Amino acid sequence: MTRSLALLILDCDGVLVDSERLAVRVDVQVMAALGWVMTEADIVERFVGRSDESIAKDIEAHLGRPLPDNWIAGFQHLYRAAFAAELKPIPGVVEALDQITLPTCVASSGDHDKIRYTLGITGLYERFAGRIFSARDVVRGKPAPDLFLHAAARMGVDPAACAVVEDSRYGIEAARAAGMPAFGFAGGLTPAERLRGPGTIVFNDMLELPRLVAHAANCVT
Repeated sequence: MTRSLALLILDCDGVLVDSERLAVRVDVQVMAALGWVMTEADIVERFVGRSDESIAKDIEAHLGRPLPDNWIAGFQHLYRAAFAAELKPIPGVVEALDQITLPTCVASSGDHDKIRYTLGITGLYERFAGRIFSARDVVRGKPAPDLFLHAAARMGVDPAACAVVEDSRYGIEAARAAGMPAFGFAGGLTPAERLRGPGTIVFNDMLELPRLVAHAANCVT
């Protein structure tokens, strides 16, 4: 990375909270109920990191029929139960956040209720209150750049001075499309090789992030 940084934009699921492992397990049940048999690996490859709207369009295309309005509401209790029982912060993320001095915000494919819920039960919400952005705030979710550009605009920072922390292929693609360097966290469900590419530093341990961010923040074009 060869630019100075003024803002670090963090994804939520899989970066701040270890929700994707739980959600993917439930996703398999949900997809089977809808009529599409998928494995956890299929879910990770096809859906992780994307907005609910884009996933719904993909499901409708595969099934050849529209989904009922608010179809996901009938399954929300499954996700909430899994999160309430097992959800924790990503290992090392609290310590990492304590060491990062750059301004931060959250930009997630989840809706605001979900983000508030998952950050709330893991004790992270107050760290980001007032600086949380959802794919529902923009027309196009990841892998389009809209959400990251929206977050930068709302935070009053030039996109060229932003970096993104992501754990999904679609999130990394969105960062690249926004012209923002990315830190690709490979300690979750997405293999490192799916994150590697231009403008991306891949790392496996969240405790590494403060050092990587500090080095990038001190670089001058």
